[in-house]
Amino acid sequence: MTRKQKHLLARILVAAVLFFTGSLLHLPDSIEMGVYLSCYVVIGWDIVWKAVTNILHGQIFDENFLMTIATIGALVLGEHSEGVAVMLFYQVGEWFQSYAVSKSRRSITSLMDIRPDYANVKQDGKLVQVDPDEVSIGSTIVVKPGERIPLDGTIIKGSSTLDTSALTGESIPREVEPGMEVISGCINQTGILTIHTTKEFGESTVAKILDLVENASDKKGRLENFITRFARYYTPAVVFAALALAILPPIITGQAFSIWIYRALTFLVISCPCALVISIPLSFFGGIGGASKIGVLVKGSNYLEALAHAEMVVFDKTGTLTKGSFAVSEIHSNGMKDHQLLELAAYAEDYSNHPISLSIKNAYGKKIDNTRITDVQEIAGHGVQALIDGKTVLAGNAKLMGKEHIKYTACPSVGTVVYVACDGKYAGCIVIEDEIKTDAPAAIRSLKSTGIRRTVMLTGDSDAVGKKVADRLGLDQAYTELLPADKVERVEDLLKQKSEKGTLVFVGDGINDAPVLARADVGIAMGGLGSDAAIEAADVVLMTDEPSKITSVMRIARKTIHIANQNIVFALGIKFLVLILGALGYANMWAAVFADVGVSVIAILNAIRAMRVKRFDISSQI
Repeated sequence: MTRKQKHLLARILVAAVLFFTGSLLHLPDSIEMGVYLSCYVVIGWDIVWKAVTNILHGQIFDENFLMTIATIGALVLGEHSEGVAVMLFYQVGEWFQSYAVSKSRRSITSLMDIRPDYANVKQDGKLVQVDPDEVSIGSTIVVKPGERIPLDGTIIKGSSTLDTSALTGESIPREVEPGMEVISGCINQTGILTIHTTKEFGESTVAKILDLVENASDKKGRLENFITRFARYYTPAVVFAALALAILPPIITGQAFSIWIYRALTFLVISCPCALVISIPLSFFGGIGGASKIGVLVKGSNYLEALAHAEMVVFDKTGTLTKGSFAVSEIHSNGMKDHQLLELAAYAEDYSNHPISLSIKNAYGKKIDNTRITDVQEIAGHGVQALIDGKTVLAGNAKLMGKEHIKYTACPSVGTVVYVACDGKYAGCIVIEDEIKTDAPAAIRSLKSTGIRRTVMLTGDSDAVGKKVADRLGLDQAYTELLPADKVERVEDLLKQKSEKGTLVFVGDGINDAPVLARADVGIAMGGLGSDAAIEAADVVLMTDEPSKITSVMRIARKTIHIANQNIVFALGIKFLVLILGALGYANMWAAVFADVGVSVIAILNAIRAMRVKRFDISSQI
C-alpha cells in the first residue's frame, strides 16, 4: 500500500467515525451539523479543491465537479447525512480504484526489478563498481553469484546457472559456459562469470524491455478509446440534463423547486462515470500485466484487443515451429549395424564444423579418437573422403556416390541425406532434419481448439521439407520455397481472405521476418530472449521459444475483452436504470451511492480478474 493510499484510508476511517457519531447519537441539531460538516471537510476537501482548480483551468465537466455540486447541494437542502455519505462512499470507491491500479501496475512493473544497479568492471586487475550506463562495449565485467547480469555479452570464463524467470516466466535455470551469449536482467546463481560486453546499456535487452513496459499503456484499444470519447460527451450531457430536471418540472407542474433540485442532485451522483472510466483501462492493464507474468510482453491494449479477435495464425518455420538446428532423424544401414554406420560418418565428418557434420557428431555422442583418422580430403560440392582404421570411407550426397561409381539405394525420406560408403561398398545413409519444437504440435492443436479458423506456414525450404513439417504439425496450409518478399505477398493475400472483424497474426523469429511482422494485424516475435530485432519489430514478444504461449496470450486477450464488455454492460445498465428511477423520484441519494460507488467497486473487482492468468498446460497435450 502506498503512502497516498494509507493517508486516504486514514481519512476514510476518521470520517466514518464522525459520520456514525452524527447518525447514531441523538445530538442537538447545531452539534450534529458541526459533526457532519467536520466529516465533510475531512473526507471531501481534496475533491472540492480539484473541482475548483479544474474549473479555473477550463476543465469543468469531470467527476470532481459532479460530486462537489451534488454533495454541497444536498448539504444546502438540509440533507446532511446523505450529502456526507455520498462523499464518504465516493472516497471509499476511490481507494478501491487506487489499490486496484497499484496492484495491476505492480504486476507489470515487477519487470522493473530486472534493471541492474551496478556492474563490476575489471580495471588494472581490480574490480570497480560502476553504473551500467558507464560501461562501454568491449569491457570485461565480472558477475558474482546472486548478482544480476548488467549488460549483454559473451562469457569468456566461468560456468554457472542463470535465473531467467523475470524475463521468461520460466522457473527452470539455464546453464551457461564459456563462449555462450548472456543477456542483461538474468540473475547469476552459482559460479563466477567473466563476461566480454557486446552492447552498451542503452542498447541492451533489459533497457529495451524496460522501455517497452513503460510505454505499453500509450497504445489504447478500441474499447478504451470509446470510453474516453463517451465520457467526453456523456458528462456535460448529464449536467445539462440535471439542470433541466431541477428547473423545468417545477415551472411546468408548479411543484416546489426543492423536490426537483434534490432529484437533480441525485441524478448527478448516479451519472458519475467512475466505473467505466477506470474499470475498462484497468481491465486492459490487468491483461497486459497477466501476460507479463508468463513471459509475454504486449506493447499496448490495441494489440491485446486484436489478439482477442484473431482468426488466422501464420507461422514462419525455422526458429518458430522448428528449433533451427539439425539433428539425425533416421539411420538406414546396409550390411552393418546402425551404430557402426553412425560411427563411420562421425569420424569422417570430424574435421568439419558444418551444422550437418555437428549434428552427426552430436548423435554419435562419444569422444572421437583422432589417431584413427588419416588422409582427410574434402570433395567440393560432394562430401568428404577419409581413411579410418585404414579403410576408405566416403560421406556425402548422392552425387558423391555417382562420382565414385558406388551402387546405392536412394533414400525416400524427406530431409538432408548423407550417404556413406566403406572401401567402395555402400554402407547406408543418415537422414538429418531441422528438429520440430517439443510443444509445437500441441500448440497448433490448442490454437484450433480456441477457435482459430486457419493455421498457415511460410518457409523458404523445399516443398518436400515444408509439407512434411506441416503434416506433422497438423497445419491447414504451407507455402514453401519463398523469398522474404514472397512472404509479404502471401500475407497480403491471406489478409484479403479473413473476415472484416477478424485479425491475422504472424509469428516469426523477429530477425529476418521484420517486414511480415509489420504487415500483419499482430506480429508476434518468437524467442525474444536476447533478440533485439524481436523486441523492436513485433507487437507482442514471447520471451521464450515456446509456441504454446501463443494460446496462453490469446486466452488472456479474450478474457480481458470479455471482462471489459461485462463492465460496460453492467455499469451502463445499472446507471441508466437508476437514473430513470432518480428522475422519477423513486431513487434517493442512497440508491445513487450504490449506482456510483457500488457499481464502481464491483466493476473494479471484476477488472482485477484480468490479472489472474493460468497458462495453457502443454505437458498434458504432448
